[in-house]
Amino acid sequence: MIEEQRLTEDRNLKPEKVSIILARALSAIFHPLLMPTILFSILLFRAPAVLGVDTFTATFRLSLLMLIGISTFLVPAFLIYFMHRMGHVRSLHMDELRDRRLPYFLTALLYTTTTLLFTFRLSPLSDIAPEIGIVLGSVTVSVTLVGLISLFWKISAHSVGISGMVGVLFGIAVKYSELTLLYPLLLLIILAGLLASARLHLNAHTPTQVAAGMALGLVVSLLTVVLMI
Repeated sequence: MIEEQRLTEDRNLKPEKVSIILARALSAIFHPLLMPTILFSILLFRAPAVLGVDTFTATFRLSLLMLIGISTFLVPAFLIYFMHRMGHVRSLHMDELRDRRLPYFLTALLYTTTTLLFTFRLSPLSDIAPEIGIVLGSVTVSVTLVGLISLFWKISAHSVGISGMVGVLFGIAVKYSELTLLYPLLLLIILAGLLASARLHLNAHTPTQVAAGMALGLVVSLLTVVLMI
């Protein structure tokens, strides 16, 4: 009797365990630090003319993507891991507000440096394709705002990132009639809903924190496209 009860409990727990694993996997794949790389992989190869890099070879655009990935993902990820090892960040998940403040400050600083590099220092690319610096600037503004809000409230960075990507692709698709962005845009909209559900399922955020993140990412990205690109 006891054994049957245990088997029943195990069967009931299995779907819950699977859903948690899937939610964690989705949160890891679409980590906020990875989203700039994902966004630029779409723009550089699906809508290169919008960024002013359509005359460059695919190899050169891949080199640009690697540079963006190193500066917006690998370097800040390494710094956060280093801070974790040194005891300045207790959990790599950064569930607590105090664990989020220093990483976001350093990430915003790194993103600002990357934006300035692409906007002013990478001549002649900075003159030929200023849109790259503008999109990076939009990402930097979002990261900085998340860092400031995280001083007192735990807004969802995942939501900010995914909705920021949706906003950029939607704004460009509408403004420049870029039909090549339609399928990536639809996929990102679906993923945004799944990612929001994943964050809620993991109890990482409240519905208000997720909704606020979505709103922040959309507003910043859409304003950037409408006013500056």
